[in-house]
Amino acid sequence: MATFEQVRKSYVHMMRLTCDTLEHLFQNASQEDITTYRDQNDGDKGWTALEVLCHLRDFDTIFYLRAVMIVEQDYPRLPAYDHEAIAIERKYNEQDLRQVCEEFRASRERTRAFFKSLTPEQWERAGIHPESGHFTLTNAVMQVVSHDVNHLEQITRILMQRSQSYVNSAG
Repeated sequence: MATFEQVRKSYVHMMRLTCDTLEHLFQNASQEDITTYRDQNDGDKGWTALEVLCHLRDFDTIFYLRAVMIVEQDYPRLPAYDHEAIAIERKYNEQDLRQVCEEFRASRERTRAFFKSLTPEQWERAGIHPESGHFTLTNAVMQVVSHDVNHLEQITRILMQRSQSYVNSAG
């Protein structure tokens, strides 16, 4: 049976795999590809692959800052963020893919290093999440990875449109 320590280490490892997976997904993508195709599940308002990547980058920082608050403060009330407003304010779809990838990797390495450095006692510290209520650092690392998986699937789905477009234009 896996211990909490083993589970936590596994989640911290998976956080690195997100960066590797994103590099593979975007390896042959052009700036035009990642800013043109939108998530069809959300109609015309669906995000592009670049917007999703920028969201991952920015929320990695948010996840990190919330985790630091939990370690440094006694049961803090964690701030809420409006991801749609952030996307508009920061003009996600106008950013450079390669720069965003580098910024995400740097942020993720900082976040991973933080979680790797936690003592068993720190892992049990908690705050009040704006949507989830009582929220430990174990919850936090699991949230990061589940957030990653959801958006990796979304990016994959968006980029599949590019492949389907090539097939349809060749046919």
